[in-house]
Amino acid sequence: MMTAEENDLLCCVEGDAPMGQIMRRHWIAACLSEEIAEPDGAPVKVRLLGEDLVVFRDSRGRVGVLDEYCSHRRASLAFARNEECGLRCLYHGWKFDVEGNVVEMASEPPNSRIPERLKHKAYSAREAGGFVWAYMGPPEEMREFEAPAFAPTADARVSATKVRVRCNWAQILEGQIDSAHSSSLHSSDMVPAQVDSAKATDANWLRPSNDKAPRFQIERTSYGFRYAAIRRPIMNEATHDYIRTTVYIAPFTALIPPNNVHNVATLLTPEDDHNTIFYFIAWNGADKTGIDADAWRKFNVLQWGVDVDNNFDGVRTRANLYAQDRVAMKQGNFTGISGIPNQDIAMWESMGPISDRSKERVGASDVAVVAFRRLMVEAARNMRSKGQALGATEPHVRHATISSYEGVVPKTTNWRSLGGGSEAPLERVAKQPEAAK
Repeated sequence: MMTAEENDLLCCVEGDAPMGQIMRRHWIAACLSEEIAEPDGAPVKVRLLGEDLVVFRDSRGRVGVLDEYCSHRRASLAFARNEECGLRCLYHGWKFDVEGNVVEMASEPPNSRIPERLKHKAYSAREAGGFVWAYMGPPEEMREFEAPAFAPTADARVSATKVRVRCNWAQILEGQIDSAHSSSLHSSDMVPAQVDSAKATDANWLRPSNDKAPRFQIERTSYGFRYAAIRRPIMNEATHDYIRTTVYIAPFTALIPPNNVHNVATLLTPEDDHNTIFYFIAWNGADKTGIDADAWRKFNVLQWGVDVDNNFDGVRTRANLYAQDRVAMKQGNFTGISGIPNQDIAMWESMGPISDRSKERVGASDVAVVAFRRLMVEAARNMRSKGQALGATEPHVRHATISSYEGVVPKTTNWRSLGGGSEAPLERVAKQPEAAK
């Protein structure tokens, strides 16, 4: 169980909240690059860590992330004209470039000194892996930008869904690192089969185990932690284990065990304490065939304009029970909810905007979740007392070297040698942390 104070430390991201201050010292996903593909196109309204912002691509292709509200009279720049390398507010014609400089003021005299004294709030922006990234922390603490772990090379092929989830970021992240739930919640989509490793088909994912109660081993690292879920395989049970390693790269990213077609990752953007943008990502290099964005969104039942609207709100909600089909359940579908992410979203949102963890009774299958909570509460306290952000200090592990893993291996295999990201182990966590008892 967690105390109310610990729950607040874990969940709150707005203003001066320690967790939000950690997040501000990392590059945060503002939107997908395809949302602002066109130079001088419409600005995109986003909300990051409680701040309303706009993202745009200027005439020269540069990306800007600005405060949504004009510095003049606070009208929204979501309506602005994007022209000649800047956003021009419709109200009085003030214009701002990607760095927040005031470059024109149609309503002011030519000799106005306002541009010398005023700079509109702007955040540094970069593009990589199909995303626009923003740095919202103190400029003097900004680290060199590096590509995300799901785009370790410039030619990595990345496909992503996007949907708003009406709950706090932490209960979503807990779902991403909870390997045990997939054997129940996703059992109609992740199907046990006599295969040598995880396989992806057009209809579902196959896995070489029907073991619903994995054993867990966890290793902390300088960037978060990685852990192994060890299951009995369907074939060669006496001599082999089926191992799935999941990686948490604090504070936003989880690397999920891959399959034969693509690697899998999740990425979170906390909009505020109660809302989160969730990205479900398939990616690959030259070693796998991959899946294009349209097919990926269709497979996950998160197609733009069909399953999510123009604001990335899902059409399946708590109000309509996520279109749960009870007839399909009687016919063998476990949840009656279409799409792996939608099944997760139904569980996350059903907990409420911020789950009351003081009322939980966690068990042995929650070892990774407990480890995450312990790590991040400790990190929030460290941020509050010392000003040090988890994952933003040395030793640093390059994200391009970090990866998850899945496969059937001899029982003598040390799982820490599988995948990548074990270069800086800090602590090995016992199978049964105190908080899980």
